[in-house]
Amino acid sequence: MNSRLISILQAIFVVFLWATSWVFIKIGLDEIPPITFAGLRYFLAFILLFILLLFSDVKREISELPKQTWAQLLILGLLFYAGTQGAMFVALLYLPAVTVNLLWSLSSAAVALLGIAWLSERPTLFQWSGIALTIIGAVIYYYPDAIPKNQLIGVFVAAIGILANAVSSIMGRGINRLGKHPPLIVTVLSMGAGSIALLIIGLITEGFPVISLNNWLIIIWLAAINTAFAFTLWNHTLRTLTAMESSIINGTMLIWIPIFAVLFLGESITAKEIMGLVVVGTGTLIVQLRFLPKVKKVSP
Repeated sequence: MNSRLISILQAIFVVFLWATSWVFIKIGLDEIPPITFAGLRYFLAFILLFILLLFSDVKREISELPKQTWAQLLILGLLFYAGTQGAMFVALLYLPAVTVNLLWSLSSAAVALLGIAWLSERPTLFQWSGIALTIIGAVIYYYPDAIPKNQLIGVFVAAIGILANAVSSIMGRGINRLGKHPPLIVTVLSMGAGSIALLIIGLITEGFPVISLNNWLIIIWLAAINTAFAFTLWNHTLRTLTAMESSIINGTMLIWIPIFAVLFLGESITAKEIMGLVVVGTGTLIVQLRFLPKVKKVSP
């Protein structure tokens, strides 16, 4: 097996792990409040990645970071982990995993639109068609059914998470495309800031719940395997794979999550909803093609 094929298989494995996270999160939410749950996951992952950073050659660069970079990483962490991931956990409390998966896929369109003002990256005509497809796909998915009232709060929180994800994606691309700071430092410091904020907010608003052994195992697995290990392996694959290959593989989460939701969570999905997911996935891929960097960089 050549190195490219190995990297492709590794990247597919990472995306597979990330997709299983949604199943574990839905199971854990039966007992663990969402914000505290997210805080525990990413704080433990931060500890593990911080230990990895201490044994790496790039740790000396932390002391050389300017104050402006520290501020950017702090904001990035608050947006991507406290905002995006916290909102995703809350949304999964109120919505089926398949629905949250669909909504989260709209982030690419939001990034494209926000990038016009913040990064002067104007979507091409091809990209505008992708944005239109994501909207059409969402309409196909929901039409003609109205969103149940008990799910409205989940949709509202998901919208906040999508916006936070879009803004953090633009910030992350702005930081990483300069190539000044190692991806491990960007990831560890931003994850540290966001996870600590998540955990503090969760403990204040939700308290510390009684967590069963099974759910502690879920938290540890999500932190160690689906976050710390998966992020590290993904970064490794980017040394070999092109940005387009990585983007396409990452996009397969839109397929994995509905499969897992049906098999392990007992959720149902109709032919119309499958069609909507396919259309949204196609539009998302089209939108992402514009933002594939010439030199592969890792976003946190």
